[in-house]
Amino acid sequence: MPAPNQITPLQLSRLIGTPECPVLVDVRIDEDYQEDPYLIPGSFRHSYLDIDGLAAKIGGQKCVVICQKGKKLSEGVSAWLRHEGLDAEVLQGGVFGWRDANLPRLDCKHLPNPDAQGRTVWVTRLRPKVDRIACPWLIRRFIDPYAVFLFTAKQEVPAVVERFDATPFDLEDVFWSHRGEKCTFDTMVEEFGLTFEPLLHLARVVRGADTERLDLEPQCSGLLAASLGLSRMYRDDLALLDAAMPLYDAFYRWSRDAREETHDWPADRGTK
Repeated sequence: MPAPNQITPLQLSRLIGTPECPVLVDVRIDEDYQEDPYLIPGSFRHSYLDIDGLAAKIGGQKCVVICQKGKKLSEGVSAWLRHEGLDAEVLQGGVFGWRDANLPRLDCKHLPNPDAQGRTVWVTRLRPKVDRIACPWLIRRFIDPYAVFLFTAKQEVPAVVERFDATPFDLEDVFWSHRGEKCTFDTMVEEFGLTFEPLLHLARVVRGADTERLDLEPQCSGLLAASLGLSRMYRDDLALLDAAMPLYDAFYRWSRDAREETHDWPADRGTK
């Protein structure tokens, strides 16, 4: 039974990847992180000594504080945040409890370095449709909720990478791109270690919609149609991304919780 100021790993796992997920802050000291260099998906690191900076970054949102074992650091930081009027909980058992529950962990070896504000910065070409929307959704929900996405003319991407220290994605001859028959979304799922069943299944839907292999999953055609429709509704790529986030939220929840459910019509079918 968790304490009143705690959330269990299983409870938190149901929130990660959804719009209802609280802010997740990892306050481990550097030595503890280097001993186990993985993050809980969607979390970011922050010094336990900088309470004021953390409170400002959280901005009034509910948060969960994470340390190595769910003891002094997370208890102390969450207590300070509650003192500042914020709704802060402790992850029961910390990252060790999460690991021992065999829950997905973010492999950080390819995580881009953050900018001065602690955000990863990504760049790709203009007018996204499927993969260039699916990848930002994955990043925002599971990797870096504060990530910045720059959509630029294709020929200017290399210069933007150099000038703004941005990470390119879904382009030829870059690390975060298509590999063989798989698309960039697949690459990110695999390289970040997010290879659990709901995301793997969603990756097949994204792959089929993005590479014109609509036979991979029955939902590929629907995702492609919705993506093309959204691209014609919004001229601004950031507005398009904002509008498409709920679409991918819905596909993820379907992939996680509702793949066996069908629509029952007529309502009295099978009752006679």
